[in-house]
Amino acid sequence: MIKIIVVSLAVIAALAIFVRAIESRFAFFPSRGETTTPGDFGIAFERIALTAPGGVTLRGWSMPHASPRARILYFHGNGGNLSVWAPILAGIHRRGYAVHAFDYRGYGESTGRPSEQGLYRDVDAALGWAWEGAVQAPLVYWGRSLGTTMAAYAASKHAPAGLILESGFVDARSLLRASPPMALLSLFASYRFPTARWLDEVRVPVLVMHGDRDRVIPFENGEALFERIAAPKQFVTIRGADHNDAAPPDPHTYWSVIEAFTDQL
Repeated sequence: MIKIIVVSLAVIAALAIFVRAIESRFAFFPSRGETTTPGDFGIAFERIALTAPGGVTLRGWSMPHASPRARILYFHGNGGNLSVWAPILAGIHRRGYAVHAFDYRGYGESTGRPSEQGLYRDVDAALGWAWEGAVQAPLVYWGRSLGTTMAAYAASKHAPAGLILESGFVDARSLLRASPPMALLSLFASYRFPTARWLDEVRVPVLVMHGDRDRVIPFENGEALFERIAAPKQFVTIRGADHNDAAPPDPHTYWSVIEAFTDQL
């Protein structure tokens, strides 16, 4: 019996070490460098550099607007870098918004290596940047995919005027429950990405959007996240939208909802 217990504990310890050694490879898919910029879409922008805890340098873009209907601090997903997200950021700017966006550590031209706790420190640095100076319009945090966790964390630290969560999820384990092997391995992981928990103390208006054809984060995950929110909230189904769509299938409805949300802040 003692031998069985010892072997079992050794297996558990080995699994924990193995999972924690590889978990970042399953959570983050960064690409390095910078190719496409807002300038390629005819949008004036400023390159910025932020210093995050640990001496990490974060690179970002500031896309001002002469008369913004709101300012957007955008938190992108776990893949690519700002250049990959440039078409989406340009689309937001064209609708009348000033846009601030940055690359997490290890993405684009930002230094360091990504980790869950590291990304939270990056968000802390971005909040200092977004809130500095005079406030010309409501500041809205907009997160997409993994960025919904970062936006929720940001809202728990410094409340914005409003919060947009697109293609989000309750937490990391909620995404893995459909796969028993992955759900078992997640028991040994250190990453949690607890989007819903970060929202527990948030009381600003929240707009939750999710594509009904999302093949990465199922539609039901977005519904479950919405149910956990105690703040004033609105849920919008993006008809026909998949997870990585650069543009919504029905842009009129999509932007009408967003503009109505931000205009009432």
